[in-house]
Amino acid sequence: MDEVTYRNRRAKRVENENVRLTVTSEGGHVAEILHKATGVNPLWTPPWPSIEPSTYSRATHPEYGWSDEAHLLSGLMGHNICLDTFGGPSPEEFAAGMPVHGEGSVAAYDLGGDRNSISLKTTLPLAQLQFQREIRLCSGGSVIHFAETVENLSACDRPIAWTQHVTLGPPFIEPGKSQLRAPVTRSKVNNIDFTGGRGKQKTGAEFEGFLCPRKDGGVIDLRTYPGDAVSGGFTTHLMDPGREHAYFVAWSPTSKLVFGYVWIRADFPWLCRWEENHFRTDPPWNGQTITCGIEFGASPTVESRREMVTRGSLFGTPAYRWAPAKAKLKTEYCAFTSVADSIPETVEWDGQESIRLR
Repeated sequence: MDEVTYRNRRAKRVENENVRLTVTSEGGHVAEILHKATGVNPLWTPPWPSIEPSTYSRATHPEYGWSDEAHLLSGLMGHNICLDTFGGPSPEEFAAGMPVHGEGSVAAYDLGGDRNSISLKTTLPLAQLQFQREIRLCSGGSVIHFAETVENLSACDRPIAWTQHVTLGPPFIEPGKSQLRAPVTRSKVNNIDFTGGRGKQKTGAEFEGFLCPRKDGGVIDLRTYPGDAVSGGFTTHLMDPGREHAYFVAWSPTSKLVFGYVWIRADFPWLCRWEENHFRTDPPWNGQTITCGIEFGASPTVESRREMVTRGSLFGTPAYRWAPAKAKLKTEYCAFTSVADSIPETVEWDGQESIRLR
């Protein structure tokens, strides 16, 4: 395991003949899963300079904007963990120091591991949770295994959000070209239109699969990244309850690279698709960003803790998880890369290291 500097950030790196994995020391972001044969890292690298979250100051770093997200955005990249909220804090929580998406994405981590793995551990003092993650390169292939533990250090049962915020970006994401597949059933457009009325998705609409209603009639096929010059939106999707394992798979027709994740559906029953295509013009976005967030977790949408608890459920499925007092929650999932002439429609996982794409 090598200590490296990645985009001005302290990080750890492991690699094999197929992939190179880089994880930041602060925030614990999976910044890079580089597929060596194509030379493509499908994960999003923001177009603005990255700094360590511990060095961020609202007063001295106006280039990251003035929103509640600024602290997170200063160091955001790739795949980050949302714990124990998925969305913005309440005004009182923000005043008390709680960042957007919780402390997990800005915390300092103790990193260890060996030549094939990276381990991360941190304590979230405001949430009173301990979070551990081990990421392991599976031998002889392009599968990356994740094992996570969330421990409630308090004496109280806690409702928590726990979401894997995977964000894809260029060159893997290309407007009008990049493809997405996942076994989703019931779906919904976010109730709050954060596009200021300029987006094309019909606010609050419920639908099936990835055929999202347009507010002017017709549908948007979310399986293909839009070819519009400017677009944005947020939808939530319930993973097929009849499956033991859920997944998403994305494909770039230019590089032929296949990339995705597979997980235990009961642990993370929701998939959220976030699209930012040159839409946000405020700092640090500045109208320069192309992303596709494919976020799988325990919550159906971005909202405050109060809103999450008040919602309770969507489509008969819980909107959060309980972390019992002094208890540990565990999960496992995998990321994978491959090369194909078309996008696979099905992902099969044996629950260990073997993944089959069809």
